[in-house]
Amino acid sequence: MNQSPSTEQAASTPAVASAARPAHPYRAFAMRAGLGVAVVAVLLWHYDARPIFRILSRERPACFAAAVALYLAGQAMCAYRWQILAAIPKVHGRYCEFLAYTFLGMFTNLFVPGLLGGDAARSVYLGRRHGRMGEAIASVVADRGVGLISLFWLAAIAAMFLNFAPLPRSVITPTVVVGAIAMAGFLASPLVARLIHLMPRSMRRAGGLIAPYLHNPAALIPAIALSIVLQIGLAVCQYILAAGLGLAAPLSLFILCVPIANVFASLPLTLNGLGIRESAYLVLFGMAGMRKEDAIALGLLWFAATMVGGLTGAIAFVTTPAPVAGGEAGAGSA
Repeated sequence: MNQSPSTEQAASTPAVASAARPAHPYRAFAMRAGLGVAVVAVLLWHYDARPIFRILSRERPACFAAAVALYLAGQAMCAYRWQILAAIPKVHGRYCEFLAYTFLGMFTNLFVPGLLGGDAARSVYLGRRHGRMGEAIASVVADRGVGLISLFWLAAIAAMFLNFAPLPRSVITPTVVVGAIAMAGFLASPLVARLIHLMPRSMRRAGGLIAPYLHNPAALIPAIALSIVLQIGLAVCQYILAAGLGLAAPLSLFILCVPIANVFASLPLTLNGLGIRESAYLVLFGMAGMRKEDAIALGLLWFAATMVGGLTGAIAFVTTPAPVAGGEAGAGSA
């Protein structure tokens, strides 16, 4: 639920990995974390932190635990989506393998500097396990791409049919436009695939790796459907958190506002969308009549829930053996 694809840290040779690695990953990590904290600090200062913390203290532990549990169920669904997408370029593995790597990547994202740590970890583990690094990277890129497409589509559909708040045209129109652009890009992907051979040599190899997904977009439909269910599940998680705070708001409002907010939070500007999500909640839920302090508290509570969920990935991080280069190929199995 909640992060972008990487080909850099999971490069198949040390030379490529060295060339692709960001020059100052810790600086970039610190900047993103600092920006998120700064935005939250401004919000707390402007709207007075004391009532916001009082609102947070009202959260019922059972509701928080239920939201975290549902979030983790969504991550299990993400693992199945990734398994479906990896099978397209013929990277086959057991579900438990994809599940372990998904949770390992989720945990890695909490601590590894840079935007792409978790996705790079997933790519490396799957690629080395099966001896097919390029296809593993492509599957992670496709996984992220499918997640974004479904997010844009759901946000646009909700904006058109669930705008009971109502949100203003300044919010609805761009959301629908982005969804339409995502649909056009999806439908045009076979054409893009036919143009790969015309790309510069530096881009041709990367284009060739994702070509199986571009040639047959219909094969992505099951994964996109899973992603839409997942996004609705994230909205339900936050509906549960709001109920725990004693906020009276219909589920349809969360299905409308949460995907739109996640579009903004998906921008790689802060750590896990910290600050951006709270600002989006402040605007969107505020337009729907929710008090600003409640909207900020809800955003912070959801950030805390995702962090707690991410920490459960420590189990996979500790128990999953690092695959050696060559993986199954080196072991002589298919």
